Amino acid sequence: MEEILGSKELEDLYFMKAFSRDLKIVKGSGSYVWDEKGNKYLDLVAGIAVCSTGHCHPDVVKAICSQAKELIHISNLFYVPNQGELAKKMVEISCIPEGKAFFSNSGAEANDGAIKLARIRTGRKNFVAFVNGFHGRTMGSLAVTHKPAIREPFGPLEPKCTFVEYGNLEDLSGAVDENTAAVIVEGIQGEAGVIPAPEGFYEGIRKICDEKGALMICDEVQTGMGRTGNWFYYQSTGVKPDIVSIAKGIASGLPMGAIVARKGLTFNPGEHGSTFAGGPLVCAGALATIGVIEKNLKDVPKKGKIIMDGLKEYSPRGMGLIIGVPAGEERCAKIASICREKGVLVNCASHGTIRLVPPLTITEGELKEGVSVIKEAFDATA
Repeated sequence: MEEILGSKELEDLYFMKAFSRDLKIVKGSGSYVWDEKGNKYLDLVAGIAVCSTGHCHPDVVKAICSQAKELIHISNLFYVPNQGELAKKMVEISCIPEGKAFFSNSGAEANDGAIKLARIRTGRKNFVAFVNGFHGRTMGSLAVTHKPAIREPFGPLEPKCTFVEYGNLEDLSGAVDENTAAVIVEGIQGEAGVIPAPEGFYEGIRKICDEKGALMICDEVQTGMGRTGNWFYYQSTGVKPDIVSIAKGIASGLPMGAIVARKGLTFNPGEHGSTFAGGPLVCAGALATIGVIEKNLKDVPKKGKIIMDGLKEYSPRGMGLIIGVPAGEERCAKIASICREKGVLVNCASHGTIRLVPPLTITEGELKEGVSVIKEAFDATA
């Protein structure tokens, strides 16, 4: 009789070991998930800011199932159901004047698209990004990602990118020149440990870009789709980007990304494309996701305050429902382990930071439950 292998054994035999993991999640509902043994967890990771509407939200499931019965895929050689409707909605919520959208399959692809668009429309080749910034793992998005451990093994990379310290406008002004196509920036550096932009930073970037003829690309892959309490982080600054890249929370877990660019920045026929991007199924899921977020957006700051107030003795930082709590490299893993044992999932980002990016639909009671367990874990490792 053929041996029945489990997930770990199958992965060891057949799957490239690109991830470290030891827990199999098999079911999700709302703010909770269950493993294969039936253990229940409050999920404060939400697919790393992806499951913005919680797990298997009924409105999203209904939209996906309904569309799946009609048409799952059709080539972009034809008009795609739901695609135009979603593009209109993305332009509206981004508040970018006379903007146009283009869809992709991930955040890295969205940033690749933004890079290509900036290059072809400006005629310039180089980029400026920031120390500790993260924009993806494709070759293009990796070129503007700072972390040496994931960059350097794949060099030389294109486009050429200069990195300056996050928040340093003087260094930025010196780095942007006549060859700079764009400056790409995160309003909160998520992978770096939830590092918010200093006050006035976005306004300063906008001014420098305008003076030097470079574009400003706002990477909202992690901070967008309502996570900071606005649809996008930049809306809290009054600054409007030339291009915004979007993914993660856009479609409740379906693989999707997007860019929205201002008037005058658009791809012409043949300049960009994708077989799967913006298909009828993912667009249906994204439209339903936006509908759910619209009902919850106003409560995001209040929900974030529950976490910030509950963990204030540990110096949390962030905005809305993207919050980092510094713990230290060794302690972070221990805290995450204790939390998991007590039925709460959290994530360790860089520099030993507990990263909390729960569903936007999470209840106040669930947040208080999570905060209580996190406090226990911090105290147990003090």
